[in-house]
Amino acid sequence: MQTCTTPFGDLELERYPLTGNPTLQAFDTADTYLLQALSEQPASDLPVLIINDHFGTLACAIAKSNPEHKPHSWNDSELARRALQANLANNQLAPDAVVFIDSQEAPQGPYRQVLIRVPKSLALMEDQLARLHAHLTADATVLAGAMVKHLPHAAGDLLAAHIGPYQASLAVKKARLLSATADASLVPKQTSLTTRYALPGSDVELVNLPGIFSREKLDNGTRALLDTLPTAQGTQLIIDLGCGNGALGIRAAQLNPEAQLLFVDESYAAVASARLNFTSAFPGRTAEFLVSDGLTDVTPASAGLVLCNPPFHQQQAVGDEMAKRLFAQSREALNDEGSLMVVGNRHLGYHVKLRTNFEKVEQLSANPKFVVLKASN
Repeated sequence: MQTCTTPFGDLELERYPLTGNPTLQAFDTADTYLLQALSEQPASDLPVLIINDHFGTLACAIAKSNPEHKPHSWNDSELARRALQANLANNQLAPDAVVFIDSQEAPQGPYRQVLIRVPKSLALMEDQLARLHAHLTADATVLAGAMVKHLPHAAGDLLAAHIGPYQASLAVKKARLLSATADASLVPKQTSLTTRYALPGSDVELVNLPGIFSREKLDNGTRALLDTLPTAQGTQLIIDLGCGNGALGIRAAQLNPEAQLLFVDESYAAVASARLNFTSAFPGRTAEFLVSDGLTDVTPASAGLVLCNPPFHQQQAVGDEMAKRLFAQSREALNDEGSLMVVGNRHLGYHVKLRTNFEKVEQLSANPKFVVLKASN
């Protein structure tokens, strides 16, 4: 647990999932800078909207300061939602002290004050701002914050195009804010942020909603795993873990027409994309779609095959903790004869990490950059 001092009082915060790396915090100076700027504004009788709150720092601080007007937290991440719930409890705040709105729902304005953590995906930010515009009051202020090294110039351009004129702050402890004032006369240009490309080896076109992984083109790791997918899985459950647009699960469904499919991701946009793509590819065929923290909500020993191209970062933190968690979860979800098929960069050494949870690890294919492994017991 770490203490975060804010203008609204001290908070006790932790990351979700918990990390063994003591250098990783649940907050940074962009969070405290945003809260400082908000505290300098006149109080509002409308809820504050918080977008892309990483671990609930912003929402917890505002909920603690003004319980009469519950803040709204709009986010694409289920891990962020669970972090928020954990940190509400850590600070003796009720589970419903913050209204959570997932990315596939519309914000419930009007809003006079909006705080945004600038996301890694500018397509996600543009989608959020485009959808936000109609829910702002005429005098609304939108504050966007990020660490300087993660703040692209295009973020300001998006604010100007969808909200109104903005100003950039001075950098404070390597963080910077962009402050935009709503322009009621502004008519944002309507552009489609949905992308499409073909699924290799099939006639399926994959739809990609804003913010999901590899939305411009199929990433090479997934492509390598696609080439090794098995047949003859019968009626077993196949899980596409970290499904993104559902490419792996959809191809596995084509190769195994009797199999059951489950698509899992922590991104609401990813699961929505996978649902759209599976429904289009297999009219009348059923599958399950789950927004979750990996396989924590999956019945143990229920699956015959798990397919995974693991993420190697959470927010801006790069490492293998997320992958190792997914490997352990996969072991719990697989039946005694089941197996995990995983792809990763060669230098990540997944063959060693998999042996923590599995007795057998074999290489199925490799190229100069990626290796595909099969783990079983």
